[in-house]
Amino acid sequence: MTNGNDRTTRTGVWFVGARGSVATTAVAGCAAIAAGLHPPNGMVTETRPFAGSGLPPLSSLVFGGHDIAHGPLPKRAEALAAGGVLPHGLTAAVRGELAAADAEIRPGGPQSGDARTDEELIAAFASDMSDFRDRHGLARVVVVNVSSTEPVPEPDAVRLPPSSIYAAAALRAGCPFVNFTPSTGLRTAALTDAAAARGLPHAGRDGKTGQTLLRSVLAPMFVQRALTVRAWSGTNLLGGGDGAALADPGAAAAKNAGKERVLSDTLGIVPEGEVHIDDVPALGEWKTAWDHIAFEGFLGSRMILQTIWQGCDSALAAPLVLDLARLVARAHEVGLAGPLPELGFYFKDPDGGSAALGEQFEALLSFADRLREAR
Repeated sequence: MTNGNDRTTRTGVWFVGARGSVATTAVAGCAAIAAGLHPPNGMVTETRPFAGSGLPPLSSLVFGGHDIAHGPLPKRAEALAAGGVLPHGLTAAVRGELAAADAEIRPGGPQSGDARTDEELIAAFASDMSDFRDRHGLARVVVVNVSSTEPVPEPDAVRLPPSSIYAAAALRAGCPFVNFTPSTGLRTAALTDAAAARGLPHAGRDGKTGQTLLRSVLAPMFVQRALTVRAWSGTNLLGGGDGAALADPGAAAAKNAGKERVLSDTLGIVPEGEVHIDDVPALGEWKTAWDHIAFEGFLGSRMILQTIWQGCDSALAAPLVLDLARLVARAHEVGLAGPLPELGFYFKDPDGGSAALGEQFEALLSFADRLREAR
């Protein structure tokens, strides 16, 4: 395996939302796993089928990013440890790695009162990304959007949404892009064309960590057993930054679109029912997702399935973010470009392919074989 201490083989991971819970957990977790302090639970790329695929080792990853927040990363990690997200004592053990990543975080935007145009913001952010790559002698930098969900832009919007400004900056800097949020990102005709023209791989959108993960498993079961789904309703209770961001109806609508796509793509219909998202600040970084499924079986018998998912979104998302950064970095290394539907396993709203988790996993394993053969 490549020596992670060799400057010419190190890989950069540039987080948009670098001081958020997901990015902080990913940086701390990467350091802990690389040092052998914790096993790589939740990291699919650390399982046997990915051995020999040429993925950059965790020890070779160098972190930086943009954020509009100013609190230092070690303090953010301490708050997560106090909330039970990170293990007791871990922050002290990886404080050096957190401080190093914090030193590479640059001011994001646009912030209130920022008079810069979209073009000026794109140029500034692209310069930050390129400078990060050059100063550290990195082989490549993968830009990963883990910022708060933004509302769907209006059709006649004059300016790009922030996620698209960062995506455009990544393209200009020659960086592959991963959109782990439901925000627009590269999903505009101009930016998709630009990504193809630059020969850069990209993946998205909206990481699949909890409720939709279950939906992508359960929906195929109903289809395969010829059971008719009559209604599928859900509720999410969550706190933290996500809860506050999704209290905005526009942001919640963007989030729910991916949840609904899993059902419509798999069932072939849009069943009755909606998903409701409630901000409950007392829950902190933890969330509860409840689904109520009404279905019909033999001779019209009506039945109900209910599920409850309780978990920590940051701890669920962080290993997926590390997986995606490594997979997309390797895709870039072997010359792949454009959308990567083989990574649909990780997303609610992927770039094509099946919505069923089992089929997505098979596609991911085939992708690992493809990367291995490219060595």
